[in-house]
Amino acid sequence: MGIPMQKGVTPAAPVHTNNEDPATQGNLGFIHAFVAAISVIIVSELGDKTFFIAAIMAMRYNRLTVLAGAMLALGLMTCLSVLFGYATTVIPRVYTYYVSTALFAIFGIRMLREGLKMSPDEGQEELEEVQAEIKKKDEELQRTKLLNGPGDVETGTSTTIPQKKWLHFISPIFVQALTLTFLAEWGDRSQLTTIVLAAREDPCGVAVGGTVGHCLCTGLAVIGGRMIAQKISVRTVTIIGGIVFLAFAFSALFISPDSGF
Repeated sequence: MGIPMQKGVTPAAPVHTNNEDPATQGNLGFIHAFVAAISVIIVSELGDKTFFIAAIMAMRYNRLTVLAGAMLALGLMTCLSVLFGYATTVIPRVYTYYVSTALFAIFGIRMLREGLKMSPDEGQEELEEVQAEIKKKDEELQRTKLLNGPGDVETGTSTTIPQKKWLHFISPIFVQALTLTFLAEWGDRSQLTTIVLAAREDPCGVAVGGTVGHCLCTGLAVIGGRMIAQKISVRTVTIIGGIVFLAFAFSALFISPDSGF
């Protein structure tokens, strides 16, 4: 004879937890950081000074040399920015999360205001400034060439003054592209954005997304040269960039700081 069931007792319902698999949560964090980084870098770099530097130098010198120098500078800058941002993780995430959100909102509002005040042909002044800067560097290279005797500016070789072996593998154009790009990028909006992103997102995702974004923009500048530099509307890109920054700030209202992405 079976055991009678007690009246009024119902079987316990299965308990469902919202805890996600750490690996899945980590992947989502990386993807979110990657998308955020590549988005803000593209809207920040198109029509920027570093974009014009790559475009103009690619018209005068070997494109691969210019691309290699510019990308090395941008890669170093991205890694440094991610390290600066990651260093702030010693502060509780809830503070860095909302401070970075406020900075995104400020960047977005400023970009929208700048974009709306710009004329449709905005960007020509910066293009002319970059041209003058590169022309000055060209004159310095020519003076160096005259002092060192006949040689190839692209390879940096000279027949008059003996050079160290490792200098034969470093082109002055490569060094020029690297230094001009690095100095133009230091303190730029995209650097500050990368630091802010690394403080709130997955640092690896920010580093990879930022590097890919720089690759796309710099590659476009090197391949297209002056034609693309003149066709891009800095005003339109700035307005779109402001909207993107505000979108990321607005998303903080729906994402918890402890969600992991």
